[in-house]
Amino acid sequence: MWDDLRHAFRGLRRNPGFATVAVLTLALGIGANTAIFSVVNAVLLTPLPYPEPDRLVMAWESENDGSPTLVSPANFVDWTEQSETCSHIAALRGWDANLSGVDEPERLRGAMVTSELFNALGVAPLAGRTFLPEEDQPGRNRVVVLSYGLWQRRFGADPQIVGTSVAINGVNRTVIGVMPPQFKLPLVTIQKAPEQSEIWTPWGMDANYTKRRDLGQLHVIARLNPNVTVDQAQTEFTAISERANTEAVAGRRINAQVIPLHRNLVGDVRSALLVLLGAVGFVLLIACSNIANLLLARAATRQREMAIRAALGASRWRIVRQLLTESVLLAMLGGLLGLLLALWSTDALVALSPADLPRLEEIGIDLNVLGFAFTTALVTGIAFGLAPAWQSSKSDLNKALKEGGRSSTSGLGRRRLRSILIVSQLALTFMLLVGAGLMIESFVRLSSVDAGFDAQNVLTMAISLPGARYPENEQQVSTRVESLPGVQSVGAISAIPLTGWQNTTSFAIEGRNEKSETEELHAASPGYFRAMGIPLLRGRAFNEQDHATAERVVIVSEGLVRRYWPDEDPIGKHIQMGGDSREPWRTIVGIVGDIKQSGLDSESTREYYISYLQDTWGMTWDMTLVVRTKDNPLSHISAIQNQVKAVDKDLPVYNVRTMEQLRERSAAPQRFQMLLLGSFAAGALILAMVGLYGVMSYAVTQRTHEIGIRMALGAGKREVLSMVLGEGLTLALIGVAIGLAGSLALTRTLTSLLYEVSAIDPLTLVATPLLLAGVALGACFIPARRAAKVDPMVALRYE
Repeated sequence: MWDDLRHAFRGLRRNPGFATVAVLTLALGIGANTAIFSVVNAVLLTPLPYPEPDRLVMAWESENDGSPTLVSPANFVDWTEQSETCSHIAALRGWDANLSGVDEPERLRGAMVTSELFNALGVAPLAGRTFLPEEDQPGRNRVVVLSYGLWQRRFGADPQIVGTSVAINGVNRTVIGVMPPQFKLPLVTIQKAPEQSEIWTPWGMDANYTKRRDLGQLHVIARLNPNVTVDQAQTEFTAISERANTEAVAGRRINAQVIPLHRNLVGDVRSALLVLLGAVGFVLLIACSNIANLLLARAATRQREMAIRAALGASRWRIVRQLLTESVLLAMLGGLLGLLLALWSTDALVALSPADLPRLEEIGIDLNVLGFAFTTALVTGIAFGLAPAWQSSKSDLNKALKEGGRSSTSGLGRRRLRSILIVSQLALTFMLLVGAGLMIESFVRLSSVDAGFDAQNVLTMAISLPGARYPENEQQVSTRVESLPGVQSVGAISAIPLTGWQNTTSFAIEGRNEKSETEELHAASPGYFRAMGIPLLRGRAFNEQDHATAERVVIVSEGLVRRYWPDEDPIGKHIQMGGDSREPWRTIVGIVGDIKQSGLDSESTREYYISYLQDTWGMTWDMTLVVRTKDNPLSHISAIQNQVKAVDKDLPVYNVRTMEQLRERSAAPQRFQMLLLGSFAAGALILAMVGLYGVMSYAVTQRTHEIGIRMALGAGKREVLSMVLGEGLTLALIGVAIGLAGSLALTRTLTSLLYEVSAIDPLTLVATPLLLAGVALGACFIPARRAAKVDPMVALRYE
């Protein structure tokens, strides 16, 4: 083996051009595969950082159509009390908290949780303790657990932090524990995984809250008992939910969905990453095919060398082993360079990735990725080297050792193998181009979708004021901001569009016996619809007269009208939130356009809005200030923040962003997939065209003698040009045909990633063959032109 390596190094040193091209081609293929695998490894393959993570599940309710929804308190209580398949069941809800009294005020992302959460996850605190069951009770929940990062960042890693008091939302809470540095709890939602939480408090649910089945607000995490499967838990939770259907909202059945926590966290990202990994694998196969063609061409020049080796006693296996050693050496050199490229490109991938890609911070090069890179290089070296090595070992000694044998003699087997390789490249390239074309068309359609509002020149920033003071202070903030130069209108909303934030509840309709399904509920200020650019279709918007002592009013979306009042005018009719007799009846005073709450690629949601001035219980919601400006909204951030501080200097302003940025973020996953798949397709196209050019150039060189004879017998330049172009285009058309068949089978895997585009989109399936045929024609033209310029007299003397 050492002798083989020495000979391989010597051979590559004698052919630096060949070695450089081969190593660079392999480095690009292996590097791209390693970079994508680093993402797949972190997101899909690495277990969650909890003990026995395969026993952790999330439980959801599901609507009549099967789509998952947040869990109501009463259903959570039922599951907790009746389940025998789970050892721990916990609920949590995302919670933004103002931290004050420690230097500058700061807005923290946190969660309100039940005491079983940390037991379910199986994680002990670094210092102190977690919550006790009695701290789930209202009035006994003024304690808090800090994340390790928050403890380090805001409290200087104070070892005496446990037992001290911190001000959270203006309420003093006692710090009882600090979680270890490796503990991370993403707030897993139906749509995506938002920011990691930094602070946790007990929920403190009261008796009335735990009886509600119409209010979907909870995320539920459970740990299965040993030897219990997810299917068994699903069966049990379904049975418990069926027993509760007698108490459910009329017209809505309570169904349960139990999903492994890891799969729930990954969501739709799994299919997207596997598609990208498959696509980049195609690129590596095309690179291997190119190197195999190079080795076949090189083997033709080494026929005498192989023949001499065989004549001196080398067995066929010995020759194959020597050539495979050279191939593997090339692959290992390409793998080392590819690993360096992967280190750089992994950082670029993280920068390009959507902000809500789960486990984004864990992406990097670890032992698994290094093992993948080594294995890929080894398998690649064997894959592209085996066929050329086998062909080279079959040399005819008599022909190879004859003096003066024409170099134009090229074995039929080699020519067929080169043709098969180039056809395979073109077929794989065609499939990648079709996939990229579908993703580009999908992204263009998604980017131009009407989200139901006017995003231009709209700035948003979240603020949270104490509930009792909110109406007065929010009005002060709005008045101050609206008086600023360049500001057109100001409003506030409990959840801005495109964020996926959910707060669902049912309502009763006057004169009907049945309640509605659970629908999206938001609290809005009088100026919100004007500031956001949501069209008022009928009736009126909220105004300052809709205060706490006035008649309760509500505004509904067009989709809600189509669902519940399809053939009548809802203006003036009355609804009652939750169908709770203690709630006042509200008069419908306006109809507004539908918006996309969850994302650009989601369906418009059915929503109804209440005036935040009329509901003190709604003041616990964080409100987002919406400001429409005459020019670039980012230039007004400082002035607006100063007006907020003038109302309350301890009030943090956070999540400052424009609606155009939110649109871009909503389309970020599709943009990420489009850019990567498009890049892979472009790289594959370049490699395939270089490969086709190389094969045709080599074929012309090998057939110089034949071409000279044809021209001496009367063939003109046009005939020679047509012959060479015809052979190249024949290979291209065969590749297109095979690629088209493969595309029809494989592009169906893209269906879940596409927006309003069919996996067999006619435009893409027509444009891609034309593109590939045109590029193939260009790749064949130069060799064909060179063939047409052959001098018959020179060619007939060609050796």
